[in-house]
Amino acid sequence: MKILVADDDAASRRALEVTLRKWDYEVTTAADGEQAWEILQAAEAPRLAILDWMMPGMDGVEVCRRLRRRSREPYSYILLLTARDDMQDVVQGLDSGADDYLTKPFDPEELRARLRTGRRLLALLGSLLSARDALRYQAVVDPLTGLWSRAAALDGLRREIARDARRRAPLAVILADLDGFERVNHTYGYLAGDAVLREAARRLRSAVRAYDIVGRYESEKFLACIPECNLAEAQELTERFHRVVSAPLVDVAEVRLQVTASLGLAVVESRDFADANPTAHAHSLVRAADAALSRAKLGGKNRTAVATPDEFLHAPPAVPMRVVTGLTGNEN
Repeated sequence: MKILVADDDAASRRALEVTLRKWDYEVTTAADGEQAWEILQAAEAPRLAILDWMMPGMDGVEVCRRLRRRSREPYSYILLLTARDDMQDVVQGLDSGADDYLTKPFDPEELRARLRTGRRLLALLGSLLSARDALRYQAVVDPLTGLWSRAAALDGLRREIARDARRRAPLAVILADLDGFERVNHTYGYLAGDAVLREAARRLRSAVRAYDIVGRYESEKFLACIPECNLAEAQELTERFHRVVSAPLVDVAEVRLQVTASLGLAVVESRDFADANPTAHAHSLVRAADAALSRAKLGGKNRTAVATPDEFLHAPPAVPMRVVTGLTGNEN
């Protein structure tokens, strides 16, 4: 494991380096606080550091203070080494951000034990950070399809509404529902259904631009948020969605499974975006797209329905917006 030794006394620094190398540490040395601070700011900085309190320029206590103010991950465990053994000095050193404190002269085995404690704490912290990152990932990514989760997709929609309001640009929302998906589950089992969902998700994601948002809304329903997209462009995209989804998806028991998709499309171009809550706009857009999707299902499936002004009007919470639609009941 990497460890930093910072001490302005060359003999003490060398003695510590030799001892630590015998304990299989990868040692980096610094002759003063400024050099130690530079090393600890590096991308691959040592996670363990032994800092002498008294050094010219920046002392060990100031290095600790700067390091803790930065609050950057991964965490560095600091052991402060000094001849000052007054209780006030101990308190000052620990308050500066040091994790441990050892007075000179010290017993090598005590130092070794304290470093082992530091390594255990760093390992525990690493496990906690890994668990936190896993939870964050689960919160924003659907584990089955790899698309954005419902919550993350809706958050993205709200951000795009605020951004497009500043740009005075149109925005499209598409809700896609796989037709006949329940039949796949009932006939071929849930593993086959999962395979269909993964492949459909991959194809939907490949059909849009890198910065467009595609998430799993619920079960076999997907949400796409397409910024700077007018009605004609959105209708071209829905045609592409139909093509990619309706192609044979996966082979199960020598049967090539195939589904289609019904789509609900809501497009808005609003000068009132900047004056209203993006959350309210997001709900209205999604509810309008969902209403259009229901019409597409009732109209025979495997088609697109464009949200009408009435569907925007009755999509709670209602907000003022200039709605861009095709003719009422327009379907592709």
